[in-house]
This record gives sequence, structure tokens and C-alpha cells, in this order.
Amino acid sequence: VQLQASGGGLVQAGGSLRLSCVASVRPFAQYSIGWFRQAPGKEREFVATIGRRGYDTSYSDSAKGRFSISRVSSDNTVTLEMNNLEFADTSTYYCAARKTLFGSRSPDDYNTWGQGTLVTVSS
Repeated sequence: VQLQASGGGLVQAGGSLRLSCVASVRPFAQYSIGWFRQAPGKEREFVATIGRRGYDTSYSDSAKGRFSISRVSSDNTVTLEMNNLEFADTSTYYCAARKTLFGSRSPDDYNTWGQGTLVTVSS
């Protein structure tokens, strides 16, 4: 089981980025996916999650209204659309998988992680 996160980069405050997480898990439809982020010196924090049915989503308070998570089962891909980015969103973003119906806000509940993709927002 492998996850490949991509799409990070440098963006100005107010801009947008789309992160992608491609999973090699089979069958993809049995896995919930979560996005987390971790800044240097800080703990890993929850951003968003999507259940395996594709419509059970949950967001952190900071992500709600600005970020959108979705999945395309045919491509084994989960995307995180991030809009109106703020300097505080600067972090390394990780996707994670768990073989359950619903995602979780706790990183401890995931057993498979991608390598992370760096998002830098300039003020």
C-alpha cells in the first residue's frame, strides 16, 4: 500500500493550490483518506477527511469554507482544493489511508501515509 502526495508549491496569500493523493491500495473504494499537515516544530494536525463512499467529509475549523476534499475512484485519487490560502497554511501536507467506512480526525487512526508535499504561502 502506497500513497503519493503532490501539488504543493509556493503561492501568494489569497491564492489557490490543488493537492493530489494517488493511492495504490486495492480496492481503493474500501479506504477512507485523510489530509493532515505539519509545520516545523509543531504537531501534525488534521485538515480534512473523506469516507470511502465519497460524500462523508469533515474539515478542520481552519479549512472549512476554504478547502474542499473529493475523490475519483476510477483514478484512485483524492484531491484537496485549497482556496484563499493564508500564511498560516504554510506546512507540509500529508495524505493518509485507513480501511474503514469513515475517515478520522486523529492521525493515530491511520496506518498508511504518503511522503508529504510542501505548501508555502507568502504574505
